[in-house]
Amino acid sequence: MRFAIVSDTHDNIKNFNKVIDFLNAQKITTMLHCGDICNQETIDEATKHFKGDILWVKGNGDYELRDSGIKDMMELDLGGKKIAFIHYPELAKKLAESGKYDLVFYGHTHKPWAAQLKLGEPRPAGREECRLVNPGEVAGQRFKPTFAIYDTETDKLELKILERRPINWN
Repeated sequence: MRFAIVSDTHDNIKNFNKVIDFLNAQKITTMLHCGDICNQETIDEATKHFKGDILWVKGNGDYELRDSGIKDMMELDLGGKKIAFIHYPELAKKLAESGKYDLVFYGHTHKPWAAQLKLGEPRPAGREECRLVNPGEVAGQRFKPTFAIYDTETDKLELKILERRPINWN
């Protein structure tokens, strides 16, 4: 199973729609959004445009969404992988070190980053490490806009760079 990880959209609907167009073309139907969406209009637009499910968590820039029912953190099983995602890097690292997850995703820094954290003792049987990942930012405020795609079958993580010029997705 392949799914997308995005973060820090900051209401850049134009860039977010480019990401969604790519995901729709690739038939990727699950997206995890690690916060800093910013307003309901962005959620509504993305939900209309994306041919799948978007799971959202709140970030520090989501003050307009405080009463929206969006959680601060989510955990789920996708393709046999235990996953958590949250906005804040410090909390993400604690989640990764807990030994409960195979993958933990976060945002906030706007900078793409990935690491394999070795787990200490005690740890769950069969789980020796956790992959900790920041997909970067969709907004393009500090760095080039990026997002990530993860494949649960191959354990392959890809960082996709969203250029400002039109993209040939083929």
